[in-house]
Amino acid sequence: MKKGKQLKNIFISAIHQNAGKTTVALGLFKNFQERKLKTAFMKPVGQETVTFEEKAIDKDTYLMGEVYHCKKNIKDMSPVTVGRGYTEKYILEPEKQQLHEKILKSFQTVVRGKDAIIVEGTGHAAVGSVIDCSNADVAALLGSKAIIVSGGGIGRAIDEIMLNKALFDLCKVPVVGVIINKVLPEKLEKVKNIVSKGLAGKGIRLLGVIPEKELLSAPTVAQVKERLDLKVFSGEENLHARVHDAIVAAMEPYNMIGHLRDGALVITSGDRVDNMLVAVSSYLLQEGRAVKVAGLILTGGLTPDHKIAGLLKDSRIPVLYCDQDTYTIAAAIENMTPKIQKTDRDKILEAWRLIKDHVDVDAILENL
Repeated sequence: MKKGKQLKNIFISAIHQNAGKTTVALGLFKNFQERKLKTAFMKPVGQETVTFEEKAIDKDTYLMGEVYHCKKNIKDMSPVTVGRGYTEKYILEPEKQQLHEKILKSFQTVVRGKDAIIVEGTGHAAVGSVIDCSNADVAALLGSKAIIVSGGGIGRAIDEIMLNKALFDLCKVPVVGVIINKVLPEKLEKVKNIVSKGLAGKGIRLLGVIPEKELLSAPTVAQVKERLDLKVFSGEENLHARVHDAIVAAMEPYNMIGHLRDGALVITSGDRVDNMLVAVSSYLLQEGRAVKVAGLILTGGLTPDHKIAGLLKDSRIPVLYCDQDTYTIAAAIENMTPKIQKTDRDKILEAWRLIKDHVDVDAILENL
């Protein structure tokens, strides 16, 4: 923190996991920078980790470090990570003071020479209570003010916002306001008007309403491969293709054609040559009414004979395969919540734009 200046210190929490905290953090960081603020990032308590310089680092922290080239103090940006068995060990041998001291020391290192810091929480306000480091506890420890990120909706969103705010109030953490995320575009103005009035009646400011963007929930074929531990059959050079839908091709080819769309990932048994050929045809034809599917997943531990295999490879369509059955894979893809990765340049740019266009960043800064 610069001498004589008040640190702009914001804690981003949410009403549940995957509400969009990281998207908000990415966007706010860029918008703070555009206002000539030297900005730091920190995620005091992380759960999903990557290994960096032989240390477990929270995934979101690693992302921010890569995107904004601020990895110098990355170990302090992610001081506590909760791995398997950690909570059980903590309950039997609590170390509240040590944890709090560790987080505070890291915070002081990260903010040195900075004008602002964005602190990202984990899940809702109470997550981390089991190790005496709930979002509300940590925000109070760091002297932060909080923003609550909520999913789209009206009644349920306000109910859950109030539940989370109650814990921040208990810990004497001021709540700057609320950002409503992932709202259907056609309902954006309605949600903005009604939720704004509903929150205002409870003394809470609505800072922004962000429309749902299909891009942000679309993984690449490579990310599907990694998450589901699939193998590459062919088309490795095109694994960057975005997956916007998953189609179970258990029907006859003439029925399947009507379900194809751009970005569809076709899941079919490895012996359904007919459906493979339909997918390949759609991939190769790019004019008129043709669509370009994202790729193919061949299930059941089956792969086509050498002639069809040669056609798949020549087409350069991304083809993955696995031993699991079709419906197990389809369900796993349906339940995927892809995290933004450093290679997702298009998603990162979209996060910047969404915050700039739909969130009152100046109101946030004025209240810090």
